[in-house]
Amino acid sequence: QVQLVESGGGLVQPGGSLRLSCTASGFSFSTYVMSWYRQAPGKQRELVATISSLGRNTNYADSVKGRFTISRDNGKNTVYLQMDNLKPEDTAAFYCSASSGWYRPPNYWGQGTQVAVSS
Repeated sequence: QVQLVESGGGLVQPGGSLRLSCTASGFSFSTYVMSWYRQAPGKQRELVATISSLGRNTNYADSVKGRFTISRDNGKNTVYLQMDNLKPEDTAAFYCSASSGWYRPPNYWGQGTQVAVSS
């Protein structure tokens, strides 16, 4: 059965860093495009970052460029989101997803991990 399990969320002060992890099982991880989305209270879910199946290509939302880095380790079936210089507006539930193609909607979703940025 397919599982995407996120971890690494928590409470951090503005300017701080967090590293989210998402470990996959039940499907061929190395053939899927992986993404991180986030959803703040009262807002729609938004795409934050995407990485191609072999990790050669990445894409970021303008709001996180230069602060967030997506990476993956296909040997560990894990995708990461390094978040630096966090801002209060980054507060959201973060979800990882797996898609069968770069422009395809997600096939699978994780359950989410909460990130709160506050002093």
